[in-house]
Amino acid sequence: MKLEPRAPETATSELLSYDLRVLEAQLFAAATPLTEIDLIARLPPGADVKALLAELSALYQGRGVELVQLAGGWAFRTAPDLATALRVTLDVSRKLSRAAVEALAIIAYHQPVTRGEIEEIRGVQLSRGTLDILLESGWIKPKGRRRTPGRPVTWVTTPGFLDHFGLTSLDDLPGVEELKAAGLLERRSGITLAMREEEADAAAEAEIDDPVETLLSGDALDLADES
Repeated sequence: MKLEPRAPETATSELLSYDLRVLEAQLFAAATPLTEIDLIARLPPGADVKALLAELSALYQGRGVELVQLAGGWAFRTAPDLATALRVTLDVSRKLSRAAVEALAIIAYHQPVTRGEIEEIRGVQLSRGTLDILLESGWIKPKGRRRTPGRPVTWVTTPGFLDHFGLTSLDDLPGVEELKAAGLLERRSGITLAMREEEADAAAEAEIDDPVETLLSGDALDLADES
């Protein structure tokens, strides 16, 4: 809800202090990152959003919670160096099949991409629920249709994908050379189509504790080199 214009105050420092507190409260209460346009609508009229963001970011620099830019917006996040201390508190299990992880990686690196193109890259057909799982997670969304026979739907990643994986933009995805240097593009030999299908079926019943780690391992990012 947009705030009503504030009552005049006597000192400029007091005006900035009030605006800064409102900005802090809005970001703290938001469930997703807020863009500067979002914040302009939520702050008192005349507030200098860019200056306030810079001031608030500096205020939280080096603290347990920091103000960071994610998915085209701003949000409070725990400091990266405290990840180990918070691991027990924040550890959440997700049921995500290997097929879903591979599909997500393909969409991230090849978007916009159709279901048929995903299957062509994987070499295996997707089960009906694979894209539904990613859609319900808020990590992918449809974006128009390909101008080809059948007019297939194309898929892209969402700001929620960037937020979940801690990326400012898709430009922050690891490049092919980075993946090779990290040893993430080493291929396993002798994998047949039948083996891949059995592997995906078995993984569908297993719990993957950390989807970020899975996305950045083995076969998932192996697909980035096949565009």
